[in-house]
Amino acid sequence: MINHGILNPQILSLLARVRHTNALVIADRGFPFWPMIETVDISVVDDLPTVLQLIAAVRANHNFTEAFQAKEFLKNNSPATRVKFAAALKGMPTKYEPHVEFKKRIPHAIGLIRTGDTTQYANTILISG
Repeated sequence: MINHGILNPQILSLLARVRHTNALVIADRGFPFWPMIETVDISVVDDLPTVLQLIAAVRANHNFTEAFQAKEFLKNNSPATRVKFAAALKGMPTKYEPHVEFKKRIPHAIGLIRTGDTTQYANTILISG
């Protein structure tokens, strides 16, 4: 029985299939459904869990080396929120692109984990090293 780290079997299974250069999407509660991508929905209520919590959990068990976010994240969130995300993604170059371009990357991801996060444009694509 697993008694520490990620306990959710669907997330563990998904992470086991994220290989070198593959992408994993951590999405907020409002992110659209993509029928062609495996989605693990762990949203419970507003902000439970958050994108930041998921980033911390998956980074503890996986080697992600790059991240993508929408430029709109920078415009629509407070400096304090931007600092928290920068800290969570520390050590990974993070590229910001228009949300329309960001969403074009989604079909190429191995999977998507949907959270209950209400932070605007919190969606983050993590690239495996």
